[in-house]
Amino acid sequence: MDQAESSPSPEPGQPAPDQPDRPARPARPDPRPDPHAQHEVPALRFEHPVVAGYDGSASSRNALAYAAGLSLRLGRPLLIVYVCSSGVYCEPLTGQVVGVPRDADALERWLLAELDQVTGHAQVDVHVRTRRGSPARELAAAADEFSADALVIGAPTQFWHRIAGSVPSWLARHARCPVIVVP
Repeated sequence: MDQAESSPSPEPGQPAPDQPDRPARPARPDPRPDPHAQHEVPALRFEHPVVAGYDGSASSRNALAYAAGLSLRLGRPLLIVYVCSSGVYCEPLTGQVVGVPRDADALERWLLAELDQVTGHAQVDVHVRTRRGSPARELAAAADEFSADALVIGAPTQFWHRIAGSVPSWLARHARCPVIVVP
């Protein structure tokens, strides 16, 4: 067909003879929500949080305050990690292995109350995790697991830890994210 020639136009709403059947406009979704639709709850996911190691000491309280401020400035969630010992010991007289259970809800309430005291109720997206084992290894594992932007911990308070090695020095050598040690 020449450009000057034209083909007869189809009636409105009818497809052209050389084009496949398709609607003139794409269908628009109904703006009203379906009350019977099942809504999926998104999985809890962290987007590069600021991880704060907390043990209740004065320096870890300072680290918690610093981490909360850093998470606000970066627009990232705050992940508070509390690492407790394995809680298992051997009774010397009987040889019986004893485990010390911890109430996870009470521990989480305590950690959130500490955060509120330290930050003055700042509007931070906070998540709490408790782990058992070596504090240095567990903090590094948590930071690695959640691809942390920073790991904030308190400086050691015992003189021996400053000389012989400590959690901050181990983390400085092994963590895969920046480690901030707060006095």
